[in-house]
Amino acid sequence: MKQFIYRINGQEYIVAVNKMEGDLAEVAVNGTNYKVELVNSEEEVSLTTRPAAKAAPAPAASAPKATASAPTANKPAGSGMGVVKSPLPGIVIGIQVNVGDEVKKGQTVAMLEAMKMENAIQAPIDGKVTEIYVNQGDSVLEGVALLTIA
Repeated sequence: MKQFIYRINGQEYIVAVNKMEGDLAEVAVNGTNYKVELVNSEEEVSLTTRPAAKAAPAPAASAPKATASAPTANKPAGSGMGVVKSPLPGIVIGIQVNVGDEVKKGQTVAMLEAMKMENAIQAPIDGKVTEIYVNQGDSVLEGVALLTIA
């Protein structure tokens, strides 16, 4: 078993490669097991993050969604934005809001399953949901942005 420490947006993740068979691997990220598939072993891939949102208000378009296979790029905090982040690794089992919904501080905005328990994720501030980054069924790591409230 090989272990690595990856730093993603300032958060460290311990990744253990438990088993490799061809293009399939069993890995553990901070103790949570995942089965992953290598898509292309012959091509080098570089990952980039989304550019930061511009300050000028724009009409809300459909929000880009994250894929289950990669952590979502976190938006910078500040300017009154409420970025709701995953408090622990798990699977998104529900998003209780839509883009444009008004929410109150403490309102449940998402549900996350971790260690066979359901966890209610609550809004940190009053405001309007401006972006949703994940879909039901997505696996997320601790600290990954789920949605933004402005």
